Amino acid sequence: MVKQKAVATKEIMSDVDTLERDFMHYLRYHLGRELTSKDEYQLTALIYIVRDRLVENWKKTWDSYQSQSPKRGYYLSMEFLIGRSLRNNLLNLGIEGEIGEALEKLGLELEEVEQLEIDAGLGNGGLGRLAACFIDSCATLQLPVMGYGLRYEYGMFRQIIKDGFQIEEPDHWLGFGAYPWELKRSEYTRIVKFGGYCRSYVNPKTGLLIVHWEDAEEVLAMPFDVPIPGYKNKTVNTLRLWDASAAEDFKLTEFNQGSYFEAVAAKNEAENITMVLYPNDSSESGKELRLRQQYFLVSASLQDIVANWERHNDSYDNFAERNVFQLNDTHPSLAVAELMRILVDEKRLSWDEAWAIVTTTMAYTNHTLLPEALETWPAALMNRLLPRPMQIIEEINRRFLAQVAMKWPGDIDRQRRMSILGGQGEVRMAYLAIAGSFSVNGVAALHSQLLKEGLFNDFYQLWPHKFNNKTNGVTQRRWMAAANPGLRQLLDKTIGESWVTDLSQLSKLEKQLTNKAFRKKWDDIKLQNKQRLAELIKREVNIKVDPNSMFDVQVKRIHEYKRQLLNALHIIHLYNRIKRGDTDNWTNRVMIFGGKAAPGYDMAKLVIKLINNIAKVVNNDPDVGDKLKVVFIPNYSVSSMEVIAPGTDLSEQISTAGKEASGTGNMKFMMNGALTIGTLDGANVEIREAVGEENFFLFGLTADQALAKAGRYNPQDYIDNDHDLQAVMRLLEVGHFNQHEPGIFNDIIASLKTHHDQWMVLADFRSYVDMQAKAADAYQDKEHWTTLSILNTARSSVFSTDRTMEQYNDEIWKLPKIAVK
Repeated sequence: MVKQKAVATKEIMSDVDTLERDFMHYLRYHLGRELTSKDEYQLTALIYIVRDRLVENWKKTWDSYQSQSPKRGYYLSMEFLIGRSLRNNLLNLGIEGEIGEALEKLGLELEEVEQLEIDAGLGNGGLGRLAACFIDSCATLQLPVMGYGLRYEYGMFRQIIKDGFQIEEPDHWLGFGAYPWELKRSEYTRIVKFGGYCRSYVNPKTGLLIVHWEDAEEVLAMPFDVPIPGYKNKTVNTLRLWDASAAEDFKLTEFNQGSYFEAVAAKNEAENITMVLYPNDSSESGKELRLRQQYFLVSASLQDIVANWERHNDSYDNFAERNVFQLNDTHPSLAVAELMRILVDEKRLSWDEAWAIVTTTMAYTNHTLLPEALETWPAALMNRLLPRPMQIIEEINRRFLAQVAMKWPGDIDRQRRMSILGGQGEVRMAYLAIAGSFSVNGVAALHSQLLKEGLFNDFYQLWPHKFNNKTNGVTQRRWMAAANPGLRQLLDKTIGESWVTDLSQLSKLEKQLTNKAFRKKWDDIKLQNKQRLAELIKREVNIKVDPNSMFDVQVKRIHEYKRQLLNALHIIHLYNRIKRGDTDNWTNRVMIFGGKAAPGYDMAKLVIKLINNIAKVVNNDPDVGDKLKVVFIPNYSVSSMEVIAPGTDLSEQISTAGKEASGTGNMKFMMNGALTIGTLDGANVEIREAVGEENFFLFGLTADQALAKAGRYNPQDYIDNDHDLQAVMRLLEVGHFNQHEPGIFNDIIASLKTHHDQWMVLADFRSYVDMQAKAADAYQDKEHWTTLSILNTARSSVFSTDRTMEQYNDEIWKLPKIAVK
């Protein structure tokens, strides 16, 4: 036994020596640096040696897919919020220890080098983070799934807080040069068309209508591939990101004639397509750029998939049996029209043949219950920018409405409601996706039910078989194993390591509820994580917080329906209690916020300002001290959430019931042992069922109650009947938090008091405050709180994306699992 251990140690040391040698080789000979340069070059050298080890398995994976020719899945998404990749890839390769030891021999610390990595600016919020978790789980489950997205040069924006206001600065995440994880694949460059006109004629031999899309602007789509490794299984799937460039790079003649701007105009316009994530679409030019991005993604991706198909197949007879496309929200729904264009115009299939393929390969995931969030595009813009896809959409709609008329003869109102082309001629992208897909899923049980009963009820009546639910999840490899190493070590020691790929193993933790040593270690890890979060807060906003306080956290996109404003009102209430001396049995709290408001969303930006103004007053009031601290962490990101989630005590999931599709932050917090205060909205419903009703701080109106109250909501009634709310509103109205900025929060006050507040903030105030008091009391019983924390982690297994992707595969995709040798 001793001898075997010695041999194993020697092998590891050999790996360590190789890693050390390779690191110095890349640093010195590829990057021209020495160890003395403490900068991004050390990170790049480290990424290169990790990528080398991925590429070998990447090729084996690709070869396995090509040789076995299985049914393939393609995940089309405008966002992939992958964050930093180094820690996750080291974890999945299983070489963290060896890498750490190799760097130690060189006088470096792995954790310090990891901090140099910049979050990839490929997404914004839950939609993009979900896509990143999905492709991680697909690789771990060995499903042949390829992701397709855009290679944005600038992320959404870098958020700076100045005088309490959100300031947007460019997020030039590619500013250091190429993304070191990616491989440029010029040989797979595609051409995407915009503008021009269509010319058609009927083929006299076949009778088929032939359409030529002519005089179009051509943009090159250059692919960059990013490896997505599974967990210790040799599978490395591909995320292909498209970068836009001009087909004609530079017009030298015009330059020589002095027309400098015209010489590079085409180049600039083409490259703008992938310049920025989510351009502000409040202007016509912004709308056009957004539409260009969406079509660029689906056209390049579908051309790529079809070209790969033709390399190995002579016909399209079994294309539908061997390919499936998952559309991540409405953004890629132009894929329905684009695949029709390719099959009908380029491959000369009949309309019926092509439509049969499209409607058996496309699957659509809806991510919103807000009607205003369902994308529509003006018909005039579509006709000018995408003349041929628009013609195809019009024909799809004509045939679709005939089907509706057949089902409900004479029901003109229903035809109007269901038409893919709206009353102003606008294209309703969600309707196009539903009409062209064989599967339509929501992302939480309540969300999927509300889609069927409300938003898409007409379509559900027509095609009930299409609708299904796939509750979201998150990957435990990123959000527990990598983000919470202390917890990972405890879990490995207590229940074994298999939980990393089988989260149901967490249920074994319930047997440890009475184990004093385990509970002590649990508490120690939580305190260490809170200390790490306190250090982040001190570093980012220079506020010192006490890790023994309750860390009460709401981090997510800033939006009225997510109700950061309700949280802010509760903070004012707590502040008011302190000022009037009502602090018996007080629980110290640190209220932590993070999230970005869309640049054009004035009310959301005003809420950020309010939170920061409240923080300035509270944090500088000597009467308050450590009883209450308010923190807004700027530029919320994946890497900051990896510190925040493990350090959270109370997770705020307080959206108006019936408005949140799912949420995934709630799952990350739960997995890391945080307790939830929330409404019966989105996945909160399932979280409460999983952890137990008695272990969830529930408040507020239900979705049915909120719907019933719409149209007769009177916020003044709640103010008149609640002294605490009156006190909160008075502090807002007299300008206590904006003494030198008179009137700045008038719009917020008006939004709270209007009968038309669809978020019903004041309706839930009393219930929220009362439940917050119960949470504060519960936190004081440390033993009970620890029990609840352990139970949250132990019962979180259903929220792994491994489970989510198994369900997608079993019920929608039906892909084989391909083992890589």
